[in-house]
Amino acid sequence: MQSFRTELENPIVERDIIELERKIALFREGKIDEEKFRSLRLARGVYGQRQQGVQMVRIKLPYGRATSAQLRRICKVSEEYSIGRLHITTRQDIQIHFVSLDRTPQLWAELEKDDVTLREACGNTVRNVTASETAGIDPKEPFDVTPYADATFRYFLRNPVCQEMGRKFKMAFSSSDEDTGLAYMHDLGFIPKVKEVNGNQIRGFKVLLGGGLGSQPRHADLITEFLEIDQLIPFIEVVLRIFDRHGERARRNKARMKFLIKEIGLEAFLDLVEKEKAALPFKKFPLDFENYEEGKTLPNPPPLEVNPADLGLDFELWKLTNVLPQKQSGYVSIGIRVPLGDFYLGQARPLADLVENYAAGEVRFTLRQN
Repeated sequence: MQSFRTELENPIVERDIIELERKIALFREGKIDEEKFRSLRLARGVYGQRQQGVQMVRIKLPYGRATSAQLRRICKVSEEYSIGRLHITTRQDIQIHFVSLDRTPQLWAELEKDDVTLREACGNTVRNVTASETAGIDPKEPFDVTPYADATFRYFLRNPVCQEMGRKFKMAFSSSDEDTGLAYMHDLGFIPKVKEVNGNQIRGFKVLLGGGLGSQPRHADLITEFLEIDQLIPFIEVVLRIFDRHGERARRNKARMKFLIKEIGLEAFLDLVEKEKAALPFKKFPLDFENYEEGKTLPNPPPLEVNPADLGLDFELWKLTNVLPQKQSGYVSIGIRVPLGDFYLGQARPLADLVENYAAGEVRFTLRQN
Protein backbone atom coordinates (compact mmCIF):
# COMPACT_ATOMS: atom_id res chain seq x y z
CA MET A 1 0.00 0.00 0.00
CA GLN A 2 3.04 2.30 -0.02
CA SER A 3 2.05 3.60 -3.46
CA PHE A 4 -1.17 5.08 -2.04
CA ARG A 5 0.87 7.50 0.04
CA THR A 6 2.41 8.95 -3.09
CA GLU A 7 -0.35 8.67 -5.69
CA LEU A 8 -3.37 9.95 -3.73
CA GLU A 9 -3.44 13.60 -2.76
CA ASN A 10 -6.32 13.39 -0.28
CA PRO A 11 -4.96 12.23 3.11
CA ILE A 12 -8.44 11.30 4.39
CA VAL A 13 -9.06 8.98 1.45
CA GLU A 14 -5.54 7.60 1.73
CA ARG A 15 -6.09 6.80 5.41
CA ASP A 16 -9.40 5.06 4.60
CA ILE A 17 -7.78 2.80 2.02
CA ILE A 18 -4.77 1.95 4.16
CA GLU A 19 -7.10 1.13 7.05
CA LEU A 20 -9.11 -1.23 4.84
CA GLU A 21 -5.92 -3.02 3.79
CA ARG A 22 -4.79 -3.30 7.41
CA LYS A 23 -8.15 -4.63 8.60
CA ILE A 24 -8.21 -7.22 5.81
CA ALA A 25 -4.78 -8.43 6.97
CA LEU A 26 -5.96 -8.63 10.60
CA PHE A 27 -9.07 -10.52 9.51
CA ARG A 28 -6.95 -12.99 7.57
CA GLU A 29 -4.83 -13.50 10.71
CA GLY A 30 -7.93 -14.15 12.81
CA LYS A 31 -7.41 -11.02 14.92
CA ILE A 32 -10.78 -9.46 14.00
CA ASP A 33 -14.01 -11.41 14.30
CA GLU A 34 -16.17 -11.80 11.22
CA GLU A 35 -19.08 -9.62 12.38
CA LYS A 36 -16.87 -6.64 13.22
CA PHE A 37 -15.01 -6.98 9.94
CA ARG A 38 -18.29 -7.27 8.04
CA SER A 39 -19.48 -3.92 9.41
CA LEU A 40 -16.21 -2.25 8.41
CA ARG A 41 -16.06 -3.64 4.86
CA LEU A 42 -19.72 -2.84 4.17
CA ALA A 43 -19.11 0.80 5.05
CA ARG A 44 -16.34 0.67 2.42
CA GLY A 45 -18.60 -0.66 -0.32
CA VAL A 46 -17.38 -4.28 -0.13
CA TYR A 47 -20.26 -6.76 -0.07
CA GLY A 48 -20.15 -10.54 0.19
CA GLN A 49 -21.22 -12.89 -2.59
CA ARG A 50 -22.52 -16.41 -2.22
CA GLN A 51 -19.59 -17.56 -4.36
CA GLN A 52 -16.69 -18.42 -2.08
CA GLY A 53 -13.75 -16.03 -1.86
CA VAL A 54 -15.05 -13.15 -3.98
CA GLN A 55 -16.85 -9.89 -3.28
CA MET A 56 -19.27 -7.50 -4.91
CA VAL A 57 -17.97 -3.91 -4.89
CA ARG A 58 -20.51 -1.08 -4.98
CA ILE A 59 -19.22 2.12 -6.55
CA LYS A 60 -20.96 5.20 -5.18
CA LEU A 61 -22.10 7.75 -7.76
CA PRO A 62 -23.97 10.60 -6.02
CA TYR A 63 -27.25 11.41 -7.84
CA GLY A 64 -26.16 8.97 -10.57
CA ARG A 65 -23.67 11.34 -12.18
CA ALA A 66 -20.48 10.16 -13.84
CA THR A 67 -18.10 12.09 -16.06
CA SER A 68 -16.63 10.46 -19.14
CA ALA A 69 -13.30 10.20 -17.29
CA GLN A 70 -14.97 8.51 -14.31
CA LEU A 71 -16.79 6.04 -16.56
CA ARG A 72 -13.49 5.14 -18.23
CA ARG A 73 -11.90 4.68 -14.81
CA ILE A 74 -14.73 2.38 -13.72
CA CYS A 75 -14.23 0.39 -16.93
CA LYS A 76 -10.52 0.11 -16.20
CA VAL A 77 -10.99 -1.31 -12.70
CA SER A 78 -13.78 -3.60 -13.87
CA GLU A 79 -11.47 -5.03 -16.53
CA GLU A 80 -8.52 -5.41 -14.16
CA TYR A 81 -10.23 -6.53 -10.94
CA SER A 82 -13.59 -7.96 -12.03
CA ILE A 83 -15.23 -9.63 -15.05
CA GLY A 84 -15.94 -6.59 -17.23
CA ARG A 85 -19.64 -6.32 -16.42
CA LEU A 86 -21.16 -3.17 -14.88
CA HIS A 87 -24.49 -3.32 -13.06
CA ILE A 88 -26.58 -0.18 -12.52
CA THR A 89 -28.48 -0.27 -9.22
CA THR A 90 -31.77 1.33 -8.18
CA ARG A 91 -29.72 3.83 -6.15
CA GLN A 92 -27.82 5.02 -9.22
CA ASP A 93 -24.65 3.19 -8.17
CA ILE A 94 -22.50 0.82 -10.23
CA GLN A 95 -21.73 -2.67 -8.93
CA ILE A 96 -18.96 -4.98 -10.09
CA HIS A 97 -18.69 -8.61 -9.05
CA PHE A 98 -16.20 -11.42 -8.43
CA VAL A 99 -13.55 -9.16 -6.89
CA SER A 100 -10.86 -10.64 -4.62
CA LEU A 101 -11.17 -9.23 -1.09
CA ASP A 102 -7.40 -8.74 -0.90
CA ARG A 103 -7.46 -6.53 -4.01
CA THR A 104 -10.26 -4.19 -2.91
CA PRO A 105 -7.89 -1.55 -1.46
CA GLN A 106 -6.00 -1.30 -4.76
CA LEU A 107 -9.29 -1.14 -6.67
CA TRP A 108 -10.50 1.69 -4.43
CA ALA A 109 -7.25 3.60 -4.88
CA GLU A 110 -7.58 3.35 -8.65
CA LEU A 111 -11.13 4.74 -8.54
CA GLU A 112 -10.12 7.66 -6.35
CA LYS A 113 -7.74 8.89 -9.06
CA ASP A 114 -10.89 10.21 -10.71
CA ASP A 115 -12.71 11.14 -7.48
CA VAL A 116 -14.90 8.02 -7.31
CA THR A 117 -15.57 6.56 -3.87
CA LEU A 118 -16.75 3.32 -2.28
CA ARG A 119 -17.24 4.88 1.13
CA GLU A 120 -20.67 4.21 2.69
CA ALA A 121 -22.11 2.60 -0.43
CA CYS A 122 -23.29 -0.24 1.85
CA GLY A 123 -23.77 -0.74 5.59
CA ASN A 124 -25.75 1.07 8.30
CA THR A 125 -24.91 4.48 6.89
CA VAL A 126 -26.38 7.23 4.73
CA ARG A 127 -26.57 5.43 1.40
CA ASN A 128 -26.09 7.06 -1.98
CA VAL A 129 -28.03 10.34 -2.25
CA THR A 130 -30.17 9.94 -5.36
CA ALA A 131 -31.92 12.45 -7.61
CA SER A 132 -34.04 12.69 -10.73
CA GLU A 133 -31.85 11.82 -13.69
CA THR A 134 -33.29 14.90 -15.43
CA ALA A 135 -32.16 17.29 -12.68
CA GLY A 136 -30.66 20.34 -14.35
CA ILE A 137 -32.43 19.81 -17.68
CA ASP A 138 -36.06 19.24 -16.63
CA PRO A 139 -38.33 21.89 -18.21
CA LYS A 140 -40.65 21.61 -15.19
CA GLU A 141 -38.07 22.06 -12.41
CA PRO A 142 -38.19 25.23 -10.25
CA PHE A 143 -34.39 24.99 -9.99
CA ASP A 144 -31.65 22.40 -10.41
CA VAL A 145 -31.43 20.19 -7.30
CA THR A 146 -28.03 18.77 -8.34
CA PRO A 147 -25.82 21.04 -6.19
CA TYR A 148 -28.06 20.49 -3.15
CA ALA A 149 -27.91 16.72 -3.55
CA ASP A 150 -24.14 17.02 -3.94
CA ALA A 151 -23.80 19.19 -0.82
CA THR A 152 -25.87 16.66 1.15
CA PHE A 153 -23.68 13.79 -0.04
CA ARG A 154 -20.45 15.61 0.84
CA TYR A 155 -21.61 16.84 4.24
CA PHE A 156 -22.68 13.42 5.51
CA LEU A 157 -19.86 11.38 3.94
CA ARG A 158 -17.66 10.16 6.85
CA ASN A 159 -19.78 12.29 9.20
CA PRO A 160 -19.60 10.77 12.73
CA VAL A 161 -23.34 11.31 13.24
CA CYS A 162 -24.24 8.55 10.77
CA GLN A 163 -21.49 5.92 10.86
CA GLU A 164 -23.04 3.24 13.09
CA MET A 165 -26.80 3.63 12.83
CA GLY A 166 -29.26 0.81 13.45
CA ARG A 167 -29.95 0.48 9.72
CA LYS A 168 -29.31 2.20 6.42
CA PHE A 169 -30.80 5.60 5.63
CA LYS A 170 -31.87 6.69 2.15
CA MET A 171 -32.49 10.17 0.74
CA ALA A 172 -33.70 11.39 -2.65
CA PHE A 173 -34.16 14.71 -4.45
CA SER A 174 -36.82 15.05 -7.15
CA SER A 175 -36.60 17.75 -9.80
CA SER A 176 -40.31 18.70 -9.74
CA ASP A 177 -43.76 17.84 -8.37
CA GLU A 178 -43.88 14.90 -10.77
CA ASP A 179 -41.52 13.25 -8.26
CA THR A 180 -39.42 11.37 -10.79
CA GLY A 181 -36.83 10.89 -8.02
CA LEU A 182 -39.39 8.93 -5.94
CA ALA A 183 -39.09 11.14 -2.85
CA TYR A 184 -42.29 9.61 -1.46
CA MET A 185 -40.66 6.20 -0.91
CA HIS A 186 -37.50 7.34 0.89
CA ASP A 187 -36.53 7.90 4.50
CA LEU A 188 -36.20 11.55 3.53
CA GLY A 189 -37.36 13.01 0.23
CA PHE A 190 -37.04 16.55 -1.12
CA ILE A 191 -38.97 18.32 -3.88
CA PRO A 192 -37.85 21.83 -4.94
CA LYS A 193 -40.10 24.81 -4.33
CA VAL A 194 -39.80 28.57 -4.86
CA LYS A 195 -41.84 31.20 -3.07
CA GLU A 196 -41.85 34.97 -3.29
CA VAL A 197 -41.10 37.03 -0.17
CA ASN A 198 -41.05 40.83 -0.46
CA GLY A 199 -40.45 40.57 -4.18
CA ASN A 200 -37.57 38.10 -3.79
CA GLN A 201 -37.55 34.50 -5.03
CA ILE A 202 -36.70 32.20 -2.10
CA ARG A 203 -35.66 28.60 -2.69
CA GLY A 204 -36.67 25.71 -0.50
CA PHE A 205 -37.90 22.12 -0.42
CA LYS A 206 -41.09 20.24 0.24
CA VAL A 207 -40.03 17.54 2.72
CA LEU A 208 -41.27 13.94 2.95
CA LEU A 209 -40.32 11.59 5.79
CA GLY A 210 -40.57 7.87 6.51
CA GLY A 211 -41.30 6.28 3.15
CA GLY A 212 -40.10 2.86 2.06
CA LEU A 213 -40.75 -0.32 0.13
CA GLY A 214 -39.96 -3.89 1.19
CA SER A 215 -42.52 -6.30 2.61
CA GLN A 216 -44.30 -3.44 4.41
CA PRO A 217 -44.31 -0.48 2.00
CA ARG A 218 -45.15 2.96 3.36
CA HIS A 219 -45.84 6.28 1.66
CA ALA A 220 -43.78 9.04 3.26
CA ASP A 221 -45.47 11.67 5.43
CA LEU A 222 -45.48 15.30 4.38
CA ILE A 223 -43.45 17.21 6.98
CA THR A 224 -43.50 20.69 5.50
CA GLU A 225 -44.43 22.34 2.22
CA PHE A 226 -41.41 24.64 2.44
CA LEU A 227 -38.06 24.20 4.17
CA GLU A 228 -35.69 27.04 3.35
CA ILE A 229 -32.39 26.09 1.74
CA ASP A 230 -30.22 27.07 4.70
CA GLN A 231 -32.29 24.72 6.90
CA LEU A 232 -31.70 21.67 4.69
CA ILE A 233 -28.48 20.31 6.24
CA PRO A 234 -29.48 21.10 9.87
CA PHE A 235 -32.85 19.38 9.38
CA ILE A 236 -31.26 16.25 7.90
CA GLU A 237 -28.73 16.08 10.73
CA VAL A 238 -31.48 16.39 13.34
CA VAL A 239 -33.44 13.54 11.74
CA LEU A 240 -30.33 11.37 11.57
CA ARG A 241 -29.52 12.02 15.24
CA ILE A 242 -33.04 11.00 16.25
CA PHE A 243 -32.94 7.90 14.05
CA ASP A 244 -29.56 6.90 15.47
CA ARG A 245 -30.72 7.38 19.07
CA HIS A 246 -34.29 6.09 18.97
CA GLY A 247 -34.30 3.66 16.04
CA GLU A 248 -34.60 -0.09 16.58
CA ARG A 249 -31.31 -1.99 16.85
CA ALA A 250 -32.22 -5.44 18.18
CA ARG A 251 -34.69 -6.41 15.42
CA ARG A 252 -33.06 -5.70 12.08
CA ASN A 253 -36.29 -6.16 10.10
CA LYS A 254 -37.91 -3.37 12.16
CA ALA A 255 -34.98 -0.97 12.18
CA ARG A 256 -35.87 1.43 9.34
CA MET A 257 -37.19 4.96 9.76
CA LYS A 258 -40.73 4.00 8.70
CA PHE A 259 -41.01 1.61 11.67
CA LEU A 260 -39.82 4.29 14.11
CA ILE A 261 -42.54 6.64 12.80
CA LYS A 262 -45.11 3.86 13.12
CA GLU A 263 -44.02 3.03 16.66
CA ILE A 264 -43.92 6.50 18.23
CA GLY A 265 -46.19 8.40 15.84
CA LEU A 266 -45.43 11.34 13.58
CA GLU A 267 -46.39 13.96 16.17
CA ALA A 268 -44.01 12.53 18.76
CA PHE A 269 -41.26 12.34 16.16
CA LEU A 270 -41.73 16.00 15.23
CA ASP A 271 -41.57 16.90 18.93
CA LEU A 272 -38.19 15.17 19.04
CA VAL A 273 -37.14 17.18 15.98
CA GLU A 274 -37.88 20.47 17.75
CA LYS A 275 -35.98 19.39 20.87
CA GLU A 276 -33.00 18.19 18.85
CA LYS A 277 -32.91 21.44 16.89
CA ALA A 278 -32.32 23.30 20.14
CA ALA A 279 -29.31 21.10 20.88
CA LEU A 280 -27.77 21.41 17.42
CA PRO A 281 -24.61 23.58 17.49
CA PHE A 282 -25.63 25.38 14.28
CA LYS A 283 -29.05 26.63 13.23
CA LYS A 284 -28.33 27.38 9.58
CA PHE A 285 -26.04 25.98 6.90
CA PRO A 286 -25.84 28.38 3.94
CA LEU A 287 -25.99 26.78 0.49
CA ASP A 288 -25.49 29.46 -2.15
CA PHE A 289 -26.09 27.89 -5.54
CA GLU A 290 -28.21 30.65 -7.09
CA ASN A 291 -25.69 31.08 -9.93
CA TYR A 292 -24.87 27.38 -10.32
CA GLU A 293 -26.56 26.98 -13.69
CA GLU A 294 -24.96 30.12 -15.13
CA GLY A 295 -21.54 28.52 -14.76
CA LYS A 296 -22.41 25.46 -16.83
CA THR A 297 -21.00 25.21 -20.35
CA LEU A 298 -23.26 23.70 -22.99
CA PRO A 299 -21.66 21.39 -25.55
CA ASN A 300 -21.01 22.61 -29.08
CA PRO A 301 -20.06 19.50 -31.07
CA PRO A 302 -19.26 19.57 -34.79
CA PRO A 303 -22.21 18.77 -37.07
CA LEU A 304 -22.67 15.18 -38.19
CA GLU A 305 -22.96 14.22 -41.83
CA VAL A 306 -26.07 12.09 -41.31
CA ASN A 307 -29.37 12.24 -43.15
CA PRO A 308 -32.15 11.20 -40.69
CA ALA A 309 -34.24 9.95 -43.61
CA ASP A 310 -31.59 7.29 -44.26
CA LEU A 311 -32.12 5.87 -40.76
CA GLY A 312 -35.70 4.84 -41.46
CA LEU A 313 -38.75 4.22 -39.29
CA ASP A 314 -36.84 2.58 -36.42
CA PHE A 315 -35.00 5.84 -35.80
CA GLU A 316 -38.25 7.81 -35.72
CA LEU A 317 -39.81 5.35 -33.25
CA TRP A 318 -36.68 5.45 -31.10
CA LYS A 319 -36.86 9.25 -30.98
CA LEU A 320 -40.44 9.10 -29.71
CA THR A 321 -39.46 7.09 -26.62
CA ASN A 322 -35.78 7.89 -25.98
CA VAL A 323 -35.30 11.57 -26.85
CA LEU A 324 -36.61 14.21 -24.43
CA PRO A 325 -36.50 18.00 -24.77
CA GLN A 326 -34.41 19.91 -22.23
CA LYS A 327 -35.15 23.26 -20.67
CA GLN A 328 -32.05 24.49 -22.52
CA SER A 329 -33.34 25.55 -25.93
CA GLY A 330 -32.05 23.45 -28.80
CA TYR A 331 -30.82 20.57 -26.63
CA VAL A 332 -32.28 17.15 -25.82
CA SER A 333 -31.46 14.30 -23.48
CA ILE A 334 -31.17 10.73 -24.72
CA GLY A 335 -32.28 7.74 -22.67
CA ILE A 336 -30.39 4.49 -23.20
CA ARG A 337 -32.11 1.20 -22.46
CA VAL A 338 -30.03 -1.11 -20.27
CA PRO A 339 -31.89 -4.42 -19.75
CA LEU A 340 -31.63 -5.57 -16.12
CA GLY A 341 -29.15 -2.75 -15.52
CA ASP A 342 -26.26 -4.80 -16.94
CA PHE A 343 -23.83 -3.50 -19.53
CA TYR A 344 -20.29 -4.33 -20.57
CA LEU A 345 -16.97 -2.67 -21.35
CA GLY A 346 -17.57 -2.93 -25.10
CA GLN A 347 -20.63 -0.72 -24.57
CA ALA A 348 -19.41 1.48 -21.71
CA ARG A 349 -16.19 2.69 -23.34
CA PRO A 350 -17.84 3.90 -26.57
CA LEU A 351 -20.51 5.51 -24.38
CA ALA A 352 -17.81 7.45 -22.51
CA ASP A 353 -16.50 8.74 -25.85
CA LEU A 354 -19.98 9.79 -27.00
CA VAL A 355 -20.66 11.53 -23.70
CA GLU A 356 -17.37 13.40 -23.92
CA ASN A 357 -17.91 14.51 -27.51
CA TYR A 358 -21.63 15.27 -27.52
CA ALA A 359 -23.01 15.58 -23.96
CA ALA A 360 -20.70 17.95 -22.06
CA GLY A 361 -18.83 14.97 -20.61
CA GLU A 362 -21.57 13.81 -18.24
CA VAL A 363 -23.92 10.82 -18.01
CA ARG A 364 -26.62 10.13 -15.42
CA PHE A 365 -27.58 6.62 -14.34
CA THR A 366 -31.25 6.31 -13.44
CA LEU A 367 -33.18 4.76 -10.57
CA ARG A 368 -34.94 2.50 -13.03
CA GLN A 369 -31.96 0.50 -14.36
CA ASN A 370 -33.21 0.42 -17.95
